[in-house]
Amino acid sequence: MRTLVLGGIRSGKSRWAEDTIAGTLPAGQRVCYLAPGPVGDGDADWADRVAEHRGRRPSHWSTVETDDIASQLRAAPDTPTLVDDLGSWLTGTLDRHHGWDGGSVAAPIDAMLAAVGDFNSTLVLVSPEVGLTVVPATASGRRFADELGSLNQRVAELCDRVVLVVAGQAVPIKPSGT
Repeated sequence: MRTLVLGGIRSGKSRWAEDTIAGTLPAGQRVCYLAPGPVGDGDADWADRVAEHRGRRPSHWSTVETDDIASQLRAAPDTPTLVDDLGSWLTGTLDRHHGWDGGSVAAPIDAMLAAVGDFNSTLVLVSPEVGLTVVPATASGRRFADELGSLNQRVAELCDRVVLVVAGQAVPIKPSGT
């Protein structure tokens, strides 16, 4: 089953995703945690957030910090996996492909989506939801919101279940089996 977990900043989406994947697997089952964001070098607040996430994970889970979600999913298509989060991955992808200056991110997005579609095991993807606030005032902010909104829609099409987490509570958007 593929699940997309959407939510705002500090909504509880990561914790909900972690609890959900752990609750769907036998006790002690190995889980690969893909962390496509920066590790916090030079940013104490971000480093604290990364440490908080690491501290919640069971010791039998492996963590892969990578900007290449597609390759990681293809390398272990039968290992239950949690990706947290697609917004951080998209930011890095826009950086690497000069997306802030008009460069195309279509190829890496298509490759990641193909890997999600081909994945054979339990997969939980976490992403920030866009459109719950004002339109960004900068061109780069609007580009990010547009790209993330499109990415979330495309990922949702591939997923069996989509939930929106608000105040730690999951609201079904696309219940499993529909």
